Amino acid sequence: MVSFAENPIMSSCVKPLVQSKEPPVVLLHGFDSSCLEWRYGYPLLEESGFETWAVDILGWGFSDLENLPPCDVVSKRNHFYQFWKSYIRRPMILVGPSLGSAVAIDFAVNYPEAVEKLILIDASVYAEGTGNLATLPRSVAYAGVYLLKSLPLRLYANYLTFTNMPLHTILDGTNVGRLHCLLPWWDDATVDFMTSGGYKIASLIRKVKQKTLIIWGENDRIVSNKLAVQLHCELPDAVLRQIPDCGHIPHLERPDSAIKLIVEFIQTEKKKLSKLVSQVSQVS
Repeated sequence: MVSFAENPIMSSCVKPLVQSKEPPVVLLHGFDSSCLEWRYGYPLLEESGFETWAVDILGWGFSDLENLPPCDVVSKRNHFYQFWKSYIRRPMILVGPSLGSAVAIDFAVNYPEAVEKLILIDASVYAEGTGNLATLPRSVAYAGVYLLKSLPLRLYANYLTFTNMPLHTILDGTNVGRLHCLLPWWDDATVDFMTSGGYKIASLIRKVKQKTLIIWGENDRIVSNKLAVQLHCELPDAVLRQIPDCGHIPHLERPDSAIKLIVEFIQTEKKKLSKLVSQVSQVS
């Protein structure tokens, strides 16, 4: 339960089985998705010994929004901050895939004390919000949202998302990916986000202070990997790793490869810190 408005919000997440003194790994998800996006990657992170959380962003996923709060960018940020302050309470390694990268950058710049490191996966961070969708009459927006949750559109989106995946796997991903769309408040929450203007965070990228890992599927047909190079150049302290024969969601399509890169990044940075502390102690 998270309280940041007049009424507490029953917020959905996957809580960790493993408790650790190390910074926890906190997994966000992409646009109109849910924590189920991490159904393959989450167990691998726990098996690697990390305290791992998967959190549904306000307005998406499975949180109980019967008393619907605003679902614009500021509300999403505030809700996640209250969640962090209530349950995590220490600097985290924040992982954002696709539009979740925009959520992660927006949060890290506004609450730098809450984020130790960033991991961005096939980051959708250069779009100018929801564009013309923000100016649609609400009746037209609701019609668009109805189309957004339709099985044919979701199936086609999954076809574009993955590389050389069998049809039964794409169909399974489609069914899982649209489960949260069946909740009674999903339409209202999605229209509220669309008409609010969405995320416009390109100007924040150079303000990110955290060490960042960028992961990209080389065959991404949703967000070009040319933007991976641009993002790498603009972030002050970042490394870029690409996964061959992989599309837009590596943690679903190539979970072993994606999680290996995440684990190596965290462990390498930890070793560097330990070595630095040891050198300082020797000097003292």
